[in-house]
Amino acid sequence: MPVTVSLSELSWSTPDGTPLFSDLNLTFGSERTGVVGRNGTGKSTLLRLIAGHLNPASGQVRVTGSLAMMRQEAMEYPDETIADLFGVRAALDLLDRAEAGEATADDLAEADWTLPARIDAALASCDLSAEPQTPLATLSGGQRSRAALASLILAEPDFLLLDEPTNNLDRDGRKAVIDLIRTWKGGAIIASHDRELLEEMDAIIELTSFGATRYGGNYAVFRQQKDTELEAATRALAHAEKTRTEAARRAQQAAERKARKDSAGRKARAKGDQPKILMDAAKDRAEASGGAGAQLREARRNSAEETLAAAREKIEVLEPFRMEIAPTGLPSGKTVLRLDHVTGGHDSNRPVIRDLSLAVTGPERIVIAGPNGSGKTTLLKLITGQLTPQCGQVDLSVAFAMLDQHVGLLDIELTLRENFLRVNPATTTHTAHAALARFGFRADDALRRAGDLSGGERLRGGLACALGGTPPPALLILDEPTNHLDLDGIEALEAALTAYDGAVLVVSHDQAFLKSLRPDRVIQLKK
Repeated sequence: MPVTVSLSELSWSTPDGTPLFSDLNLTFGSERTGVVGRNGTGKSTLLRLIAGHLNPASGQVRVTGSLAMMRQEAMEYPDETIADLFGVRAALDLLDRAEAGEATADDLAEADWTLPARIDAALASCDLSAEPQTPLATLSGGQRSRAALASLILAEPDFLLLDEPTNNLDRDGRKAVIDLIRTWKGGAIIASHDRELLEEMDAIIELTSFGATRYGGNYAVFRQQKDTELEAATRALAHAEKTRTEAARRAQQAAERKARKDSAGRKARAKGDQPKILMDAAKDRAEASGGAGAQLREARRNSAEETLAAAREKIEVLEPFRMEIAPTGLPSGKTVLRLDHVTGGHDSNRPVIRDLSLAVTGPERIVIAGPNGSGKTTLLKLITGQLTPQCGQVDLSVAFAMLDQHVGLLDIELTLRENFLRVNPATTTHTAHAALARFGFRADDALRRAGDLSGGERLRGGLACALGGTPPPALLILDEPTNHLDLDGIEALEAALTAYDGAVLVVSHDQAFLKSLRPDRVIQLKK
């Protein structure tokens, strides 16, 4: 029997009752399917429904074959070990008892003597050198992600379910994920905004407010189809606007004709040239005809308005939002940042940054690269003053904005508008709303609490607060900015940075993003 995952009339709502899916019908086979969509459209929720971690409000999920879902929440269980993550602690304990001569005959019958070798192979395939007894708390975020990936390889399911599998991974870790997907023989359903990974897909499913739409092919094919859809939607919007204008023009002409006839009728009645009974009959016929005509015109006008509203909604879904950054006016010869023989880190006995010198002049774009654990984030903290160097000098001579993956710039208890006014105290409420709107937060969106936003929305909000003031800071420091942005958000950030005339210092493993940034220099750190 072929392995499949099928969703029939699936519906689900958030705890506050907001519908997320309604009557969703999808089928997944033994192919690699990417799930994309803007933040908040339900990508992670869809995977959890398929995995059985959530129950649908209505409809069914049918699975033929076995499933294994990558546990992103491994980060939240520091007391667990790799063996717990793999679900093999009991099986390994049994092998330990057998080797100690404490196992029963039943234990020996159940023992899987190949398990340790298979665990080692799974860890090695993800470039992770660790023992099953290793606590997850001792691993970096990237190492935990690799361990979660290795647990899937060990399980050998018919279907892989992966939710943002390349987040927190360095270049080698991302390559391990791509290599796994490239050679995977079963089915895979992958929610991701990693364009390099999405190029390996056989199909793309996009979640929008209209539901789910399937596109055959990889991300490049999907992008071409979306561009074609946007062109068609733009033509449809222009036609709908023209139709509404024409309907309004005809209604106005009909109203003017009726006014002229009514005026002529009143004048004729005043003269008394015709018998009253004939004039009353003519008036009744005119009113009946005019009423029918008015109803027809009103129906046409309503239809035109509905068509126009649907066309505008389609455009809003298809057309990526934009982030607009005001000019900084940074001179090309100005020294923005200087590091002079800087040494430092969290552990004074083993500083991860040693004797580093660096100068940033004018609107340079510099990438800080290196594997996980090489000190990239530590270097940014030394630059911004969050860490004090053990020796050496840091001279940051312009206003800057620092945005990490968790957007510590924002107070999660405050609304976006309140955060903007806190970060930019000299601005007004009107300025705050206008700036937030330039980053996609329009009207009441500005009143949303930062803690209630998705990861991608929070990063956008942080960018709005940091860069929405006038003038914006001359140096922008970004630590893995694409980790939580959706595809539209990433493209909007890329476009905004292309137009930004300040200096940029960025840590990122997203190759497509870095290519778009077109850096002037790459500073390579080593472990």
